[in-house]
Amino acid sequence: MANPHVVAIIQARMSATRLPGKVMADLGGRPALDWVVRRASRAKLIDQVVVATTTQSEDEKVAAFCKESGYECFRGSLQDVLDRYYQVALGAKADVVVRITGDCPLIDADMLDNNIHTFLRADPALDFAANRLPDDRTIPIGLDVEICTFAALETAWREAKQPHQREHVMPFFYENPERFRSLHIKHQPDYGQYRWTLDTPEDLTLLREVVAAFEDDRFSWQDVLALFEARPDLAEINAAVSHKNHLDVDTRQ
Repeated sequence: MANPHVVAIIQARMSATRLPGKVMADLGGRPALDWVVRRASRAKLIDQVVVATTTQSEDEKVAAFCKESGYECFRGSLQDVLDRYYQVALGAKADVVVRITGDCPLIDADMLDNNIHTFLRADPALDFAANRLPDDRTIPIGLDVEICTFAALETAWREAKQPHQREHVMPFFYENPERFRSLHIKHQPDYGQYRWTLDTPEDLTLLREVVAAFEDDRFSWQDVLALFEARPDLAEINAAVSHKNHLDVDTRQ
Protein backbone atom coordinates (compact mmCIF):
# COMPACT_ATOMS: atom_id res chain seq x y z
CA MET A 1 0.00 0.00 0.00
CA ALA A 2 1.68 3.20 -1.19
CA ASN A 3 1.58 6.09 1.29
CA PRO A 4 -1.60 5.01 3.06
CA HIS A 5 -3.42 7.47 5.31
CA VAL A 6 -3.14 5.87 8.75
CA VAL A 7 -5.70 7.05 11.31
CA ALA A 8 -5.52 6.09 14.97
CA ILE A 9 -8.91 6.15 16.67
CA ILE A 10 -8.98 6.26 20.46
CA GLN A 11 -12.30 5.19 21.94
CA ALA A 12 -13.08 6.92 25.23
CA ARG A 13 -16.15 7.42 27.39
CA MET A 14 -16.95 8.45 30.95
CA SER A 15 -19.45 5.67 31.73
CA ALA A 16 -17.00 2.83 32.35
CA THR A 17 -18.54 0.13 34.52
CA ARG A 18 -15.67 -0.62 36.91
CA LEU A 19 -14.16 2.86 37.22
CA PRO A 20 -16.56 5.57 36.00
CA GLY A 21 -14.80 8.61 34.60
CA LYS A 22 -11.50 6.75 34.30
CA VAL A 23 -10.44 8.41 31.04
CA MET A 24 -10.49 11.78 32.80
CA ALA A 25 -8.94 10.52 36.03
CA ASP A 26 -5.92 12.48 37.22
CA LEU A 27 -2.66 10.84 36.22
CA GLY A 28 0.46 12.82 36.95
CA GLY A 29 -1.46 16.09 36.96
CA ARG A 30 -3.48 15.62 33.77
CA PRO A 31 -6.27 13.37 32.49
CA ALA A 32 -5.39 9.78 31.67
CA LEU A 33 -6.80 10.35 28.17
CA ASP A 34 -4.19 13.04 27.58
CA TRP A 35 -1.47 10.43 28.12
CA VAL A 36 -3.06 8.15 25.52
CA VAL A 37 -3.39 10.87 22.89
CA ARG A 38 0.07 12.34 23.41
CA ARG A 39 1.89 9.05 23.46
CA ALA A 40 0.01 7.65 20.44
CA SER A 41 0.58 10.88 18.50
CA ARG A 42 4.35 10.33 18.69
CA ALA A 43 4.12 7.27 16.45
CA LYS A 44 5.77 8.25 13.17
CA LEU A 45 3.52 6.04 11.04
CA ILE A 46 0.28 7.51 12.38
CA ASP A 47 -0.95 10.44 10.29
CA GLN A 48 -4.02 11.44 12.29
CA VAL A 49 -5.35 10.78 15.79
CA VAL A 50 -9.06 11.10 16.60
CA VAL A 51 -10.79 10.58 19.94
CA ALA A 52 -14.13 8.80 19.43
CA THR A 53 -16.52 9.37 22.32
CA THR A 54 -20.30 9.19 22.67
CA THR A 55 -23.24 11.54 22.40
CA GLN A 56 -24.15 10.83 26.03
CA SER A 57 -24.34 13.92 28.26
CA GLU A 58 -21.54 12.71 30.55
CA ASP A 59 -19.18 12.68 27.57
CA GLU A 60 -19.51 16.44 27.15
CA LYS A 61 -16.52 16.44 29.49
CA VAL A 62 -14.46 14.34 27.05
CA ALA A 63 -15.47 16.50 24.08
CA ALA A 64 -14.71 19.71 26.00
CA PHE A 65 -11.30 18.41 27.03
CA CYS A 66 -10.47 17.52 23.43
CA LYS A 67 -11.56 20.97 22.23
CA GLU A 68 -9.46 22.71 24.89
CA SER A 69 -6.45 20.55 24.03
CA GLY A 70 -6.76 20.86 20.26
CA TYR A 71 -7.47 17.15 19.79
CA GLU A 72 -9.83 15.92 17.08
CA CYS A 73 -13.01 14.44 18.54
CA PHE A 74 -16.00 12.60 17.10
CA ARG A 75 -19.18 11.77 19.01
CA GLY A 76 -21.32 8.76 18.18
CA SER A 77 -23.14 5.72 19.53
CA LEU A 78 -22.56 4.53 23.10
CA GLN A 79 -22.73 0.80 22.39
CA ASP A 80 -22.14 0.60 18.64
CA VAL A 81 -18.46 1.47 18.88
CA LEU A 82 -17.87 -0.20 15.51
CA ASP A 83 -20.10 2.47 13.97
CA ARG A 84 -18.11 5.17 15.79
CA TYR A 85 -14.92 3.79 14.21
CA TYR A 86 -16.45 3.50 10.78
CA GLN A 87 -17.81 7.05 10.79
CA VAL A 88 -14.45 8.48 11.90
CA ALA A 89 -12.54 6.42 9.33
CA LEU A 90 -14.97 7.40 6.58
CA GLY A 91 -14.76 11.10 7.41
CA ALA A 92 -10.97 11.01 7.70
CA LYS A 93 -10.59 9.10 4.42
CA ALA A 94 -8.53 6.51 6.26
CA ASP A 95 -6.79 3.75 4.35
CA VAL A 96 -5.65 2.04 7.54
CA VAL A 97 -7.35 2.21 10.93
CA VAL A 98 -5.49 1.73 14.22
CA ARG A 99 -7.68 0.92 17.22
CA ILE A 100 -6.52 2.17 20.61
CA THR A 101 -8.62 2.30 23.76
CA GLY A 102 -8.73 5.23 26.17
CA ASP A 103 -7.68 3.03 29.08
CA CYS A 104 -4.11 2.60 27.77
CA PRO A 105 -2.14 5.61 29.09
CA LEU A 106 1.17 3.75 28.68
CA ILE A 107 0.59 3.02 24.97
CA ASP A 108 3.98 3.06 23.30
CA ALA A 109 4.81 4.95 20.09
CA ASP A 110 7.66 2.66 19.08
CA MET A 111 5.54 -0.46 19.56
CA LEU A 112 2.77 1.17 17.54
CA ASP A 113 5.23 1.97 14.75
CA ASN A 114 6.64 -1.56 14.78
CA ASN A 115 3.17 -3.09 14.60
CA ILE A 116 1.97 -0.71 11.87
CA HIS A 117 5.19 -1.28 9.90
CA THR A 118 4.62 -5.04 10.08
CA PHE A 119 1.06 -4.55 8.84
CA LEU A 120 2.00 -2.24 5.96
CA ARG A 121 4.95 -4.33 4.75
CA ALA A 122 3.17 -7.68 4.78
CA ASP A 123 3.20 -9.59 1.50
CA PRO A 124 0.58 -10.70 0.69
CA ALA A 125 -1.25 -7.71 2.13
CA LEU A 126 -3.12 -8.06 5.41
CA ASP A 127 -6.70 -7.13 6.26
CA PHE A 128 -6.20 -7.21 10.02
CA ALA A 129 -3.42 -7.48 12.59
CA ALA A 130 -3.27 -7.33 16.37
CA ASN A 131 -0.59 -7.63 19.01
CA ARG A 132 -2.92 -9.67 21.18
CA LEU A 133 -5.95 -11.88 20.68
CA PRO A 134 -8.51 -13.09 23.24
CA ASP A 135 -6.79 -15.45 25.67
CA ASP A 136 -3.50 -15.12 23.78
CA ARG A 137 -1.23 -12.21 24.58
CA THR A 138 2.52 -11.74 24.84
CA ILE A 139 2.55 -8.01 25.64
CA PRO A 140 1.34 -6.27 28.83
CA ILE A 141 -2.36 -5.45 29.04
CA GLY A 142 -2.44 -1.75 28.20
CA LEU A 143 -0.23 -1.83 25.11
CA ASP A 144 -2.93 -3.36 22.93
CA VAL A 145 -3.37 -2.31 19.32
CA GLU A 146 -5.51 -3.61 16.47
CA ILE A 147 -4.98 -2.56 12.84
CA CYS A 148 -7.15 -3.05 9.78
CA THR A 149 -7.75 -1.68 6.33
CA PHE A 150 -10.70 0.62 5.76
CA ALA A 151 -12.16 -1.94 3.36
CA ALA A 152 -12.07 -4.62 6.06
CA LEU A 153 -13.57 -2.25 8.62
CA GLU A 154 -16.37 -1.44 6.21
CA THR A 155 -17.09 -5.14 5.74
CA ALA A 156 -17.31 -5.62 9.51
CA TRP A 157 -19.48 -2.52 9.85
CA ARG A 158 -21.92 -3.84 7.25
CA GLU A 159 -22.04 -7.46 8.41
CA ALA A 160 -21.28 -7.72 12.14
CA LYS A 161 -24.53 -8.43 13.98
CA GLN A 162 -23.61 -9.65 17.46
CA PRO A 163 -23.62 -7.02 20.26
CA HIS A 164 -20.06 -7.86 21.30
CA GLN A 165 -18.88 -7.45 17.69
CA ARG A 166 -20.36 -3.96 17.57
CA GLU A 167 -19.11 -2.90 21.01
CA HIS A 168 -15.57 -4.29 20.79
CA VAL A 169 -15.07 -3.22 17.14
CA MET A 170 -12.76 -5.93 15.83
CA PRO A 171 -14.05 -9.39 16.94
CA PHE A 172 -15.67 -9.94 13.54
CA PHE A 173 -12.18 -10.38 12.08
CA TYR A 174 -10.87 -13.04 14.42
CA GLU A 175 -14.23 -14.80 14.59
CA ASN A 176 -14.25 -15.19 10.80
CA PRO A 177 -10.63 -16.20 10.10
CA GLU A 178 -11.43 -17.75 6.75
CA ARG A 179 -12.62 -14.42 5.37
CA PHE A 180 -9.67 -12.20 6.27
CA ARG A 181 -5.92 -12.30 5.94
CA SER A 182 -4.91 -11.74 9.54
CA LEU A 183 -1.76 -11.70 11.65
CA HIS A 184 -1.22 -12.04 15.38
CA ILE A 185 1.96 -10.09 16.13
CA LYS A 186 3.62 -11.87 19.04
CA HIS A 187 6.45 -10.68 21.26
CA GLN A 188 9.35 -12.68 22.56
CA PRO A 189 9.94 -12.95 25.43
CA ASP A 190 6.38 -13.16 26.69
CA TYR A 191 5.33 -10.27 28.97
CA GLY A 192 1.62 -11.01 28.92
CA GLN A 193 1.48 -11.39 32.69
CA TYR A 194 1.75 -7.64 33.29
CA ARG A 195 -1.33 -5.44 33.67
CA TRP A 196 -0.74 -1.77 32.77
CA THR A 197 -4.27 -0.79 31.79
CA LEU A 198 -6.75 1.53 33.53
CA ASP A 199 -10.00 -0.20 34.40
CA THR A 200 -10.22 -0.33 38.21
CA PRO A 201 -9.17 1.75 41.24
CA GLU A 202 -6.26 -0.65 41.74
CA ASP A 203 -5.09 -0.02 38.18
CA LEU A 204 -5.19 3.73 38.78
CA THR A 205 -3.12 3.36 41.96
CA LEU A 206 -0.55 1.34 40.03
CA LEU A 207 -0.36 3.75 37.09
CA ARG A 208 0.13 6.70 39.44
CA GLU A 209 3.10 4.88 40.95
CA VAL A 210 4.50 4.25 37.48
CA VAL A 211 4.25 7.81 36.15
CA ALA A 212 5.65 9.20 39.41
CA ALA A 213 8.84 7.23 38.73
CA PHE A 214 9.59 9.24 35.56
CA GLU A 215 10.30 12.90 34.90
CA ASP A 216 7.88 13.23 31.99
CA ASP A 217 5.73 11.13 29.65
CA ARG A 218 8.45 10.22 27.17
CA PHE A 219 9.46 6.95 28.80
CA SER A 220 9.18 3.75 26.77
CA TRP A 221 7.41 0.52 27.58
CA GLN A 222 10.84 -1.04 28.11
CA ASP A 223 11.48 1.62 30.78
CA VAL A 224 8.27 0.56 32.52
CA LEU A 225 9.31 -3.09 32.22
CA ALA A 226 12.64 -2.27 33.88
CA LEU A 227 10.77 -0.47 36.65
CA PHE A 228 8.60 -3.53 37.29
CA GLU A 229 11.63 -5.82 37.32
CA ALA A 230 13.31 -3.53 39.85
CA ARG A 231 10.15 -3.21 41.94
CA PRO A 232 8.20 -6.50 42.06
CA ASP A 233 5.82 -4.89 44.56
CA LEU A 234 4.22 -2.86 41.77
CA ALA A 235 2.64 -5.87 40.09
CA GLU A 236 1.01 -6.82 43.39
CA ILE A 237 -1.10 -3.63 43.42
CA ASN A 238 -3.56 -4.91 40.80
CA ALA A 239 -2.67 -8.60 40.80
CA ALA A 240 -6.16 -9.61 41.95
CA VAL A 241 -7.96 -7.77 39.12
CA SER A 242 -9.53 -10.00 36.48
CA HIS A 243 -9.40 -8.89 32.86
CA LYS A 244 -12.70 -8.36 31.09
CA ASN A 245 -13.76 -10.76 28.36
CA HIS A 246 -14.26 -9.56 24.78
CA LEU A 247 -17.70 -11.18 24.84
CA ASP A 248 -18.86 -8.90 27.66
CA VAL A 249 -21.23 -6.17 26.53
CA ASP A 250 -22.66 -3.04 28.11
CA THR A 251 -26.44 -3.45 28.27
CA ARG A 252 -27.15 0.09 29.47
CA GLN A 253 -29.28 2.25 27.20
